[in-house]
Amino acid sequence: MARILQLLASPVHRYVGRPSDGPAPAPPGELVEQVRIRSGLGVVGDRYFGRPAHRTASVTLIAQESLPAGADLTQLRRNVLTSGIAVDELVGRVLTLDSGDGPVSLRVHRAAPPCAWLDVVVAPGTWKAMRRRGGVRCEPLTDGVLRVGPVTVSVDD
Repeated sequence: MARILQLLASPVHRYVGRPSDGPAPAPPGELVEQVRIRSGLGVVGDRYFGRPAHRTASVTLIAQESLPAGADLTQLRRNVLTSGIAVDELVGRVLTLDSGDGPVSLRVHRAAPPCAWLDVVVAPGTWKAMRRRGGVRCEPLTDGVLRVGPVTVSVDD
């Protein structure tokens, strides 16, 4: 069964400068039980919400199956951590998720490559190990709410 395991809505960029300098501190409340998605704008409260340069990449998803043991969204800086959904295979398609509050449709535009910061915040070698498995960047097509827990999934072209 497909699930949403974690949701992250962070108002700040934590990976600024060089990885060797370490990340900025995490603000309280980054991990949440639900997020509100706005069509064409992204995750309400997230650092990329409503930014024109990020309209087609304002919601990011990653599959737990791609992660090293113990890694989570606070390190990966994606918005949605899923289980049972092969998100990396969905580029060019429309993914619809319904976690109980109605469907939220996302156009999957491109891969979200991992960055060198992962070698610092997760473990050495993570960046290379996660190539081609770093999740996807999506444009929200509908307004709605996503919640942690079971999720119904449909995929269209």
